[in-house]
Amino acid sequence: MSHDPLLQPYQLKHLTLKNRIMTTSHEPAYPEDGMPKDRYRAYHEERAKAGIAMAMTAGSAIVSRDSPPAFNNVLAYKDDVVPWIRRMTDACHAHGCAMMIQLTHLGRRTGWSKGDWLPSVAPTQHYEAAHRFFPKLIEDWDIERIINDYADAAERMQAGGMDGIEIEAYGHLMDQFWSPLSNELNGPYGVGSLKNRMQFSIDVLSAVRKRVGPDFIVGIRLVGDEAEQGGLTANEGFQIAKTLADDKLVDFLNVIRGRVHSDPALVDVIPVQGMKSAPHLDFAGAIKAEIGLPTFHAARIPDVATARHAVSSGLLDMVGMTRAHMADPHIVRKIMEGREDDIRPCVGATYCLDRIYEGGEALCIHNPSTGRELTQPHDIAPSQTPKTVVIVGAGPAGLEAARVAAERGHSVTVFEAASDAGGQIRLTAQTPRRREMMSIIDWRMAQCAARDVHFHFNTWAEASDITALAPDIVIIATGGVPHMRLYENTKDQDLAISAWDILSGDVKPANRMLIFDAAGDHAGLQAAEIAALAGSTVEIMTPDRSFAPEIKGMNLVPYMRTLQDKDVTFTVTRRLKGITRDGNQLCAQIGTDYSDLVQDKHYDQIVVNYGTQPNADLYFDLKPHARNLGQVDYDALIQGQPQTIVKNNKGAFDLFRIGDAVSSRNTHAAIYDALRLVRTL
Repeated sequence: MSHDPLLQPYQLKHLTLKNRIMTTSHEPAYPEDGMPKDRYRAYHEERAKAGIAMAMTAGSAIVSRDSPPAFNNVLAYKDDVVPWIRRMTDACHAHGCAMMIQLTHLGRRTGWSKGDWLPSVAPTQHYEAAHRFFPKLIEDWDIERIINDYADAAERMQAGGMDGIEIEAYGHLMDQFWSPLSNELNGPYGVGSLKNRMQFSIDVLSAVRKRVGPDFIVGIRLVGDEAEQGGLTANEGFQIAKTLADDKLVDFLNVIRGRVHSDPALVDVIPVQGMKSAPHLDFAGAIKAEIGLPTFHAARIPDVATARHAVSSGLLDMVGMTRAHMADPHIVRKIMEGREDDIRPCVGATYCLDRIYEGGEALCIHNPSTGRELTQPHDIAPSQTPKTVVIVGAGPAGLEAARVAAERGHSVTVFEAASDAGGQIRLTAQTPRRREMMSIIDWRMAQCAARDVHFHFNTWAEASDITALAPDIVIIATGGVPHMRLYENTKDQDLAISAWDILSGDVKPANRMLIFDAAGDHAGLQAAEIAALAGSTVEIMTPDRSFAPEIKGMNLVPYMRTLQDKDVTFTVTRRLKGITRDGNQLCAQIGTDYSDLVQDKHYDQIVVNYGTQPNADLYFDLKPHARNLGQVDYDALIQGQPQTIVKNNKGAFDLFRIGDAVSSRNTHAAIYDALRLVRTL
């Protein structure tokens, strides 16, 4: 028996949890028609197979029709959900993984233009900043109906084989009643005493318990302190937890601190890279010590060491490693096998959450199998025919190709022009706040070293270097170079510099500078951050109606916190048309897509961020000598089948290019390119 604190069993009521690691409730936005179908099941089953003790599904499942699914939520108000819940719970139970689900009414954290187009309801008429929909002030008949909806939904989850449920009181309707900032009702559920503000949750939990009986596990994920002036205080949070415990309304607490009503508030609750790990762990531990109920918690607990501390020091009974399990679903298995160094790290990029909140689907920035378990399994199958594979470029795409090819059993050689691996990620990591991004590279380099991948650094590979190795497969992952041609112009802007020049430190920021950010990604704002911190006066200009559209809500917050007290101006709906020299300054011709207006403005320095152009000369040099002439069978690629195209019978190798060597995209796309191509070679 292991003495590792994380691997000790835990008794929750009648339920024995086989270790102390769980995934807390989160909505990856994988439901289909509001149902947790095969994709949803496969996502959770992968983690169950790898040994996680409990999966808290949904974030959250919706109990009422007037709580429209803001995040493609599971619809717990439909009877149709029961067989899908049963299929998922049975699949995970088969691996010894306990299953629970989080239930909620979103209140004002959603809007009327989704689902059945019913008005959202809340104990306030103020909208929530994140969703910008004005709710209807909740009436007595709404309250009565919703209490019954909670009980109905709990009964459905019990019928679906769940071990228990968790009621959400964390930015949703239930704690909207608790908070003085979001409760303006009169009467028994309204402002005034904490008892009044708690009455709705007491009525809900009482109705749920009456419906499911005494043995079914019922817990609550609750905000213990809104950490905002005028909001729910820590003292009130402790009183709420104590009341729920003393009245035996819940069997466990899952503790959160802060508010989620806006992007800045959400980032303080769920920190992104560059922020402190486990910022609310001690607070959760204080509630556990005071209340005595089984206590769970998750908020940027990204690594095994932090999780082990949380349990061994008695701060938590069960530790949530949710984003960490999106990066690597096999964490528990690797702990049990003594392979902690092999765990794919969560780098805190929060690509996963930003995609959900923007109405997409949860995807890990550097594990493209997450959410694609049905088509891109996490385990790489060995090849029956070992081959010689040559890869050019040691950025994220090239290293993923090398890792997967080596795991397939191929002999792999990588050429890299620079002295170190990393590509554009090495530029990204120049900003201290984003230094964790290098773990994407470091993990792959370690994986390649363990599989005898041979590297040639400081080598500008030419076609003859490649063909001399007599490869069976050549993969060009040479990335891109900054695109310096303004939109639909015919020549590069020689008077401008690129965002990369600022990020790398090759060019120092000038006194008064324009950053024309046509790409709207991290490079533009990172350059602005460097310049502003250096004391420059910075104007960030975009032709779009909002700046940095490719940086979603949570990742935008740290930039704003850095820039807003500096001499930085944001200009939208303006396009840089051209640049001329005017004495010792640069004259920018600035127009707009909305009219013929063109104005001149003067700067000391102009930075252009317009994505990349493929650095693909080597690919085109090799293309005539390839069996497939560089052609990709897209149908086979999508279906996970081998590439078999032969266009040139005299060709000596198959040739492919991936990542930004194809077109300007992002890190996830580059790594996904590599994985789904190479896993079948």
